[in-house]
Amino acid sequence: MKRSPLAPVVRRRSGFTLTEVLLVLAILGVIAAMVIPNLLGAGKTAYIRNSTISIKAFENIAKNYAVDHDMEWPVDPNALMNPGVDKNGKSLPPYIEKIPKDAWGMELHYSYQAGEDKPRIWSNGPDKIDGQGNGDDINNWTT
Repeated sequence: MKRSPLAPVVRRRSGFTLTEVLLVLAILGVIAAMVIPNLLGAGKTAYIRNSTISIKAFENIAKNYAVDHDMEWPVDPNALMNPGVDKNGKSLPPYIEKIPKDAWGMELHYSYQAGEDKPRIWSNGPDKIDGQGNGDDINNWTT
């Protein structure tokens, strides 16, 4: 069918206008501004939680040692890798193969003094520096 020369030409629009593109970019920017800070904070929280769990597991391993040795905690964490014999003279297998690490890949610290109710186990935290008063160390004696 032929088009009449008097009929108006209908043109179809293709693509997006600059206003539509800018509007979509603005919406995506607002969404990103709300989501990205939450994602960044979640990573640090996950690392801290992971290290707390590692500390608790290390404490439980030391507790197992204490049960096998008349409730005497190991003074040195290396005793967990070479526990010797139990109270009946039976040779004990190692409780661990190596000192556990925190979420940042650093070995956990262990200290036990006679008379304490349990050993002190801690991670230096994200800065990997012991103490320094910045409060990022993770341990088993504070909540």
